[in-house]
Amino acid sequence: MSASAAEVPVAFPVRDPARARVESNKLAKRLRRQVGQAIMDYNMIVEGDRVMVCLSGGKDSYTMLDLLLQLQAKAPVKFELVAVNLDQKQPGFPEHVLPGYLKALGVPFHILEQDTYSVVKRVIPEGKTLCSLCSRLRRGALYSYAQEQGFTKIALGHHKDDIVATFFLNLFHGGKLAAMPPKLLSDDGRNVVIRPLAYCRERDIAAYAEQKAFPIIPCNLCGSQEQLQRKQVRRMMDAWEREHPARIEQAFAALTNVAPSQLADPTLFDFAGLGGDARTASDWLIADKAE
Repeated sequence: MSASAAEVPVAFPVRDPARARVESNKLAKRLRRQVGQAIMDYNMIVEGDRVMVCLSGGKDSYTMLDLLLQLQAKAPVKFELVAVNLDQKQPGFPEHVLPGYLKALGVPFHILEQDTYSVVKRVIPEGKTLCSLCSRLRRGALYSYAQEQGFTKIALGHHKDDIVATFFLNLFHGGKLAAMPPKLLSDDGRNVVIRPLAYCRERDIAAYAEQKAFPIIPCNLCGSQEQLQRKQVRRMMDAWEREHPARIEQAFAALTNVAPSQLADPTLFDFAGLGGDARTASDWLIADKAE
C-alpha cells in the first residue's frame, strides 16, 4: 500500500441531526397515540382518578410515566399521577437515582421500603429461579399500598411484547388461553390494574428510553435472572420477528378477536345445547357406567 493511500481517511456514515430529530418526534408521537388509544379503548383513566404509577427504574416504567405525564397535560379529564417505587433492599441498589430524577421532574412520588430480597433469598433454594416469588411479593406490597392510600388505578409498564409472550407461556406451559389484559380487577377485588403501554412495541420503548436518556436501574436481585420458559418464548418471538415481522402484531390482534364458538370451552359457549337437548348430556355417562 502506498503512503498516499494509507493517508486516505476512512469515511464513516454521519447521521443527519435534522433527520434524527424528525425520527425522534415521530417515535414520541406514535407512542403517545398508542397509549392514548389504549386508555380510550379500555377506559383506563376517568375523571378524578388517582393513578399509582409503578416505577421500577427500567425502560418500560420510565417510558410509561413520561408518556402519561405528557397526556395528563392535554387530557380531556383531570387525573392525578403519583410515582411509587418499591425498594426491595437489594444490596447495592442506588437509592438516590429515582428520588433525584422525580424531584427534578416535579412529580409526586413515594419510595415504599420492604425487604423482599431477604425473603426471596431465604425461601428459594440456591440456583433456582427467583422471579416468580419476587414478583408475587412485589405485587402484594404495591397492591396493599395502593389500597391504603386510596389510589383508584395501578399502572404497570407491561407492553405488547410482554402480553404476547405471556399468552404463549400460558399456552405452552399452563394449558390455558390467557395473557395480560390491558385492564383487570386484581384477584382480591381491591384494585384495578391498567397497562397503558399495551399497544406499544418493546423495540419502540427501548429506542425512546435511549433518546430520553432515562437513568436506568438494572435488577440485580438475581443477576437480571429471567425464567427459562420466558427466555425460550422470547427467543421464539425474536426469531419470528426476523422472519415474519407481522407475526407478533397478528398474535396480539388475535387476543382482541376471540371466537368462543370456534374453541372448545363449554363454559364460554353452549356446545351441549347446540342442535340438541342439553338435559340428555348426562345420559352418556350413565350409559358408560352401566356397562
